[in-house]
Amino acid sequence: MSKNVSIDWSKLGFDYMKTDLRYVSIWKDGKWDDGKLVEDNKVTISEASPALHYGQQCFEGLKAYRTKNGDIQLFRPDQNAQRLNRSCRRILMPEIPVEKFIDACMQVVKANADYVPPYGTGATLYLRPFVIGIGDNIGVKPAPEYLFSVFCLPVGPYFKGGMAPVNFTIADMDRAAPQGTGAAKVGGNYAGSLLPHENAAKKGFADCIYLDPATHTKIEEVGAANFFGITKGGAFVTPKSDSILPSITKYSLMYLAEHYLKLKVEERDCPIDALDQFSEAGACGTAAVITPIGGIDVGGKLHVFYSETEVGPVTKKLYDTLVGIQFGDVEAPEGWIYTVK
Repeated sequence: MSKNVSIDWSKLGFDYMKTDLRYVSIWKDGKWDDGKLVEDNKVTISEASPALHYGQQCFEGLKAYRTKNGDIQLFRPDQNAQRLNRSCRRILMPEIPVEKFIDACMQVVKANADYVPPYGTGATLYLRPFVIGIGDNIGVKPAPEYLFSVFCLPVGPYFKGGMAPVNFTIADMDRAAPQGTGAAKVGGNYAGSLLPHENAAKKGFADCIYLDPATHTKIEEVGAANFFGITKGGAFVTPKSDSILPSITKYSLMYLAEHYLKLKVEERDCPIDALDQFSEAGACGTAAVITPIGGIDVGGKLHVFYSETEVGPVTKKLYDTLVGIQFGDVEAPEGWIYTVK
């Protein structure tokens, strides 16, 4: 069913828009139902649902891309499925079979194909899968039932006027706890980040950088994204920690850095007092792909990497390669692209 969608693709931001259909599946009595597409974008649940009181919920984010020939493709949705299941395991929610997750995403994209922005606009269709604990349950224990849903909305390119570096400051709060839920994509991590983000923004920074919670000496995350640096010797370096959310974009960039750009790749500690090892730095995630870091404010002094105004050459090459793969202009590694049929 095709319809005329009246959207000015050039004016899209990252704002909610109700699209035609979303996928909903319920877990009850030990199993998931078949799931279905529904028109209603309202969720009605018990007031005693553990998602509301105890934070038993998690989510994912991925995109659908329109290629030059008009096809629609997803980028590594199997990785999102696996990460969602790791989050579910951490907070005792039932896992979603990977095939069910991918099928749900495919159904939602096909049902809302008219909302997938045209090739060349830089805009995409953003998918938000989530799982929440529902049902009558007031004790601190897992929910008796669960809801898995996927909805979508068109979003504009992250960088309206072209990719440009931004500056960050060090957070004075922790994003995660040692042995905590930092590696799970649960809502509580994001609720806790709202205040330090606001504090950073008030000081004129794009966001804050979180240090490791145990020693406050090593970079962990950049706002809601993962950090990477390009050393002066030309290596791609990114932090290694059990409390970092494993970014699918980051691991994709690690592969491309090694296999496409022939760079050395290192996943290791990134001490905050050793920033001068890097000639370029960036934050990576689904929304922006890469946000170049111009500088990091450490103790009132701004450490500038490549430039506060220009994107470094390696960062730009990584960005162009990954975005090229996502939009079908660069050949992808095997298994990365799922065409929506």
